[in-house]
Amino acid sequence: MALMLAASACAAPSASPASSSAASASAQASASASASAASTPGQTANTWSATGRMHARREFHTATLLQNDTVLVAGGDSGLSTDKLASAELFDPGTGTWAATGSMNEARRNQTATLLGNGLVLVAGGINATALASAELYDPGSGTWTLTGSMVEARAFHTATLLPNGKVLVTGGSRTDALASAEIYDPDTGQWTATGSMHEARADQTATLLPDGTVLVAGGSGSAKLASAELYHPDTGKWTPTGSMSEPRVFFTATLLPTGRVLAAGGSGFNGSLTSAELYDPSTGAWSLTGSMTAARGYLTATLLSNGTVLAAGGGSGGGGGLQSSAELYDPALGTWSATGSMINARFHVLMAPLLRDGRVLMAGGDGSGSTLAAAELYDPGSSP
Repeated sequence: MALMLAASACAAPSASPASSSAASASAQASASASASAASTPGQTANTWSATGRMHARREFHTATLLQNDTVLVAGGDSGLSTDKLASAELFDPGTGTWAATGSMNEARRNQTATLLGNGLVLVAGGINATALASAELYDPGSGTWTLTGSMVEARAFHTATLLPNGKVLVTGGSRTDALASAEIYDPDTGQWTATGSMHEARADQTATLLPDGTVLVAGGSGSAKLASAELYHPDTGKWTPTGSMSEPRVFFTATLLPTGRVLAAGGSGFNGSLTSAELYDPSTGAWSLTGSMTAARGYLTATLLSNGTVLAAGGGSGGGGGLQSSAELYDPALGTWSATGSMINARFHVLMAPLLRDGRVLMAGGDGSGSTLAAAELYDPGSSP
């Protein structure tokens, strides 16, 4: 898949890590699953409310919950393919306001952002004029970025997963074509080393850390959209094939549930955006269909809430249906989806919608029907499932 083709496909609802869910977003959601879900004073449960606007309009950016409970938003673009952003800003959930922080050394979009065990944030790859190999670290204590070792290969539309040993696994993505290669970042040395390559080249795939420490990579696109999945074994650095999804998916989400299963939802298939969802069972290595969403969504976000349900929001419906402002909840116990409050703004191209420590979900920026957004809003799940 050529880089320019990948970039243009991202702009089409029917054609994202985003995220796919970006793997770091899934990790943040899982890490925050014990947060209180008490309703915020002044906000009705299961609804969205406006919060402060970002300083810059941005889409294809990253959003990372820091150890101090603020959210770091970095990079993206302002709506023009030539207008990549180096700027970054911090959201304070307590005040609902944004504050500028240090800018990255390189402007980039479709990068990954991973919260490391030491509290720093690793941003890697992405696109400027071409795919980038550079990586940099954000220090919340000083509000500054420093360059760290560059990746072995330049890549965008890739995944980054924090492993139990504190290292970061980066997989696939695209440079000029989809990549099968993978590499490991070691925070102690600041260096990258190649590890085993995947069986299939893929970009815009998902990557999910499983309870046994392996990493499930699924879907994406190579020479075509993929249904296949494979497992990375950190102890050997090798990949093994596992069961394939029921249909090819790209720009979908993968969420680790409290049961240990993985929920794959929506995305784009051969005939446009999808309503279908399916579950991966690590004990059998097989996928099974579960309830379908109420709306077709490509480039949606999915966030594991504190009560164990999954919030799916926004996305492009394709087929002339435009963007979604609607949101819905998946109940793992029932295997069904139900509508919840709609967002104030229809949007997609949001790679991450992080779960805050107080149980709310932050949705910031994205593409709102052809206009890149600075608007942000908060979802309050209250105490109901």
